Amino acid sequence: MSIFPDSGQSNIIELNGIGQSYDGGENWIIKDARFLVEDKPDQGQFVVILGMSGCGKSTILRYIAGLQQPTEGEVLLHGKPVSDEQGVSMVFQQYSSLPWMTVLDNVSLALAYKGMPKNERNEKAMEIIELVGLLGHEHKFAQYPTLSGGQLQRVAIARSIIANPEILLMDEPFGALDINTRLQMQDLLAKLWMQFHSTIIFVTHDIAEAVYLGDDIYIMKSAPSQFVEHIKVDLPYPRTRAIKRDPHFVELVHEVEDRMVKVAEMG
Repeated sequence: MSIFPDSGQSNIIELNGIGQSYDGGENWIIKDARFLVEDKPDQGQFVVILGMSGCGKSTILRYIAGLQQPTEGEVLLHGKPVSDEQGVSMVFQQYSSLPWMTVLDNVSLALAYKGMPKNERNEKAMEIIELVGLLGHEHKFAQYPTLSGGQLQRVAIARSIIANPEILLMDEPFGALDINTRLQMQDLLAKLWMQFHSTIIFVTHDIAEAVYLGDDIYIMKSAPSQFVEHIKVDLPYPRTRAIKRDPHFVELVHEVEDRMVKVAEMG
């Protein structure tokens, strides 16, 4: 029985029969994996992937972004093989901004590649810069310590949103941040998701973060990896930190924790 919901809508992301081996098939990191995300126009989805370290969560994101090809199986976006033209955006844990460029130039870079006139792309970039709380920093170089870690991740999110607000992949983007900055970034991302209605695929090890941000959580097992558990997060939107005190939030965190333990025991 499939763990993926099927409302009859087409899929925006579809991975079928995915396998990953680095030694010619002697050992499989991922085997016979399936991952589906339905297309929900003007609504979007916030999907979180959890799993033990090394189970292939980041690899799944790289497949969708077109940064890596699986050993076997197919990866489809809107029913078509992944291509450079689809331009899926990805935010990494490591700061990925170009340090020799300003915040404004980093954010507007994707529009420059598309040939948009400078005045127009700067205007659009400034709108996003204001949205992510970087107004006043646009002419600073995107490097540490000129900008803090949280500010550098805001640059990466702004750049990704302006490049392609439809699909955004995030690989533990807040993992290197201190707790206060991490909480601020969670709130920012929740706000941006409500505004752009993107389809976000978010990898984290933080269960409370997964419940706070996601509306669907999928858990991967290891050796070889597959998606084996699905938890629907039935919390209302918009979400603020107050919801973390709600008994149902706490109940969901415990449920996900129990499922994680169950999956870990699968070996």
